Amino acid sequence: MRPGDAPRLKEILRWSPEAVDWLPPAPTAPTSEANDFLLVSETLGEITGFLLARQAADEAEILNLAVHPANRRAGTATALLNAALENFRTRNASRLFLEVRESNAPAIAFYQKHAFRQVGRRPNYYRQPDEAALILERKLTG
Repeated sequence: MRPGDAPRLKEILRWSPEAVDWLPPAPTAPTSEANDFLLVSETLGEITGFLLARQAADEAEILNLAVHPANRRAGTATALLNAALENFRTRNASRLFLEVRESNAPAIAFYQKHAFRQVGRRPNYYRQPDEAALILERKLTG
């Protein structure tokens, strides 16, 4: 990510109401925690999507994954997820978690296709609209 990319990330979020409307406090700088990272995908010099994640001990979490609508269904989310999975494997993470809106059927299907399974549910997790989150997990080892 380069300085000046924050407006594009915010634009992607505006076009992704199903995603969490959240970015790190200073997205133009490296994240403040050594175990946090932000990946971006780019086509022809323009950011098309991003993935924000973190790791604590051997557990990792995807905090946000969003792709601009013009770039969806073109492999962008898969490429971001695969890059994150590789990053977590090199850091010896054993499990990866995320929350997804209960009504976000396309995202749920995407994650299930990539070996995530539901392990829990958080009522009233999301706002605007108020909605439950499904907790998904993917084992990264054994």
